[in-house]
This record gives sequence, C-alpha cells and structure tokens, in this order.
Amino acid sequence: MTRIFFPSLLSLILISSCSQKSEFSDWRGHARDGIFPETGLLKEWPEEGPSLLWSFEGLGHGHNSVAVANDLVYVTGVKDSAQAIGTLFAFELEGHLQWKKEYGKDFTDNFIGTRSTPVVVGDHIYLESGAGAIYCLNAFNGEEIWSRDFIQDFGVDTIIQFGYSESVLIDGDQLISVPGGKENNVVAINRFTGESIWVSKGVGEQATYNSPILIEVGTQRLVIAMTSGSIMGIDAATGEMYWQVEQTQRNKIHANTPLYADGKLLISSADPTSTSGLVLFELLDEGRSVKEVWRDRKFRNLLGGLVRIDSCIYGSTAFGKDWRVMDWNTGEMLLQNKELGGGSIIYADGLFYCYTEREGEVALVDASPEKFEVISKFDVPLGTKEHWARLVIHEGVLYVRHGDALMAYDIGTS
Repeated sequence: MTRIFFPSLLSLILISSCSQKSEFSDWRGHARDGIFPETGLLKEWPEEGPSLLWSFEGLGHGHNSVAVANDLVYVTGVKDSAQAIGTLFAFELEGHLQWKKEYGKDFTDNFIGTRSTPVVVGDHIYLESGAGAIYCLNAFNGEEIWSRDFIQDFGVDTIIQFGYSESVLIDGDQLISVPGGKENNVVAINRFTGESIWVSKGVGEQATYNSPILIEVGTQRLVIAMTSGSIMGIDAATGEMYWQVEQTQRNKIHANTPLYADGKLLISSADPTSTSGLVLFELLDEGRSVKEVWRDRKFRNLLGGLVRIDSCIYGSTAFGKDWRVMDWNTGEMLLQNKELGGGSIIYADGLFYCYTEREGEVALVDASPEKFEVISKFDVPLGTKEHWARLVIHEGVLYVRHGDALMAYDIGTS
C-alpha cells in the first residue's frame, strides 16, 4: 500500500508542546500539493471580483505566501533594502496588525525580498531566510527560540544565486532542510532546540529553490528533496540516501515542489536547453529505488507549481498563455487553454484558483479532462513588482500577497 504521509494530521498535533492552540500551516496546504480542504466556497464571483475584506500595504519586499494558524495571518517582508532585515508580521483575521518582529538578515540580491513561506506548528513558527538561516520563533509574539546559519553551522560556501526559498519540512520532532553542499547536503534538526539529529551527505551540488516533501511508501518514510542537479530519496529517520537521480536545468532553478501520489513522483523543471523537463517516476521496493515512467522534455513550468486531481495534472507553462490538463499516468496533453497568462495554481472545493505571473489576474477555473473553463477573474489592485506569491485559502478567505501588499477576499458562501 502506497500513500502520501500527512504529518500535520496526527503526529504534529500530538507533539506540539504547551501550545495555546495545536494548529498547523504549511506551504501549498497541509500536504504541500496545492490542495486546500475548504468547502462552501463561491462557484462564481461578481464581475468586479469577490469582496475585499481587508488589505495592508507596508510589508516591504517579498514573494512568499501567508501562513494562517492560531487565529493569525503570518507573512514576512524586507522593509529596508540597505539593511535587508526581515520582518515577521502577524495580523488578526479581521486584518488588524497585532504585532511585527524583526528576525534577521534576509535577501537583497537578484529580486530583493523574502522567499520562504512560514511553517507554523502550534506555538512555534519556522522561517528560512533568503540569506541562508533558519529561525524558530514564538508564534504568539515573534521572540526567537533558536536559529541556525547555513554558512556558520553547515559549512555552505556561498548563498545560492537567487536566495534560499524553501519552506522547511516538519516531521514530528524534526525540522528538515536542504542547505546543499557536500558534507551537510540535507539536514534534520530538533525543531524545539535547534540541535542536529542527522545529516545526509551530498556530492557538492548547491541547494535549489523548491521545498522537500515527506512521503510514506509501505513501511518506509522518505524525504524527497532536490539540489541543483539531482532528485533524492532519503530515509526520514536516519538521513541515509537510497537513490539520487540526475535532473538538470541550465540555470539550476528547480522551483517547483515535487508531487507524490499512487506510488509515483512528479518533478517539473523548466529551461529551454534542459534535457529533463517534466518527469514521472515510480517508486519501487518501498521507495528504496525508482524507475522512470515517462518524460516530457518540452513542457516548461518554472515556478507556478502543478496540482494533481484524480488521474490528471493541471498547470501552466512558463512565460506564455498556455494552461494544460495532462494525463498523470502517461503525460499525454488532454486539453489546452490560452485565455490566461501562465502562473501558479491551487485547488479547493471542486475548482482551481490561478494567479498569473505577468498580468496579475486571479481566476476561478472549472477544469477536468473534458474542459478548462475560466468562470471569473479579477485584477489584483494593490502591491508591487512580481506576482510570484502563491494563493492561500483559509476558512472561506482567499489571501493574495503581491510584494508590499496583502489582500484578503471573501470567497465563502455564508
């Protein structure tokens, strides 16, 4: 029996110590797959878009998404480009800024701003800065509990070109991260103390820009992680690397989190000269080895992510107007739609939510193997620079972060 492992649903709740509320918020939803378990959402929006509940301008630079837990909305930004100090903001659900806390240096080179989406487990919040540091903060006041630095603590030689962007992976008492390199390629840290638990050595490849996932294959629990030229399957308990498969991209930007379902693993890279592209692997021997099922060397999804529903993959190609529905098992393109610019995608309550990177449109889409229909859309009215932050849905509210601005829209039916 093969299934995805949902750490938030049981183990994280049981081990949260002394938290006021045992709540969990993760990157792209609880399973890191872009699916949000919401119900009672609008099936069509007014012509001008859903109602804007509240907005805030003044976050500073950033491309990350919000985390919602403990009746708070968390997001980070860099206000001062000269000092490059990152700030964690905590808003009440009604939009009032409850508190903010500076946590340390973040990223200013090559698209200034914060990258990593915070991960919340009860009264702990975990951030990874673009400058290569992990911070564990108190989720109710922002006070630092511990921190680790990739250069000082893990021997990383240089910060990767576009800044560390992963959202750290929580597995019980462990926090798992990918500093990259030869000696401390993938590391597990005690999430309460910051002390090292295990390290998985590498071959000297730099880290890349996506987030690892945790899966369960039979009795084996695996971390699936990537570096600039490889996909890796690692024992979640010991750090032993079971397999490493080459996945190249000329610019080394692997920015899409892997997807796992039905014993198969989907990896999406994008580069006009790449020989890797979109590839599906089957996991064998309880995940201790893999074999390639199919590969599409021409499909290019740079950072918008993909969603799998039933037997289909949904997502866009990079840079142009090209949304696709593809067969999960064969890679065959079933449908193509050119109404929207390329961008990111999530799914909730039977419909897809697409956010275009260049146009700044948010669209509500009904898609299946038989259709790709844009039901409603609106232009994001506030914010600055790139439209790279991913959409988040929580309790009938759609959160849109665009650079300096955060917007919360009412998409619930009640």
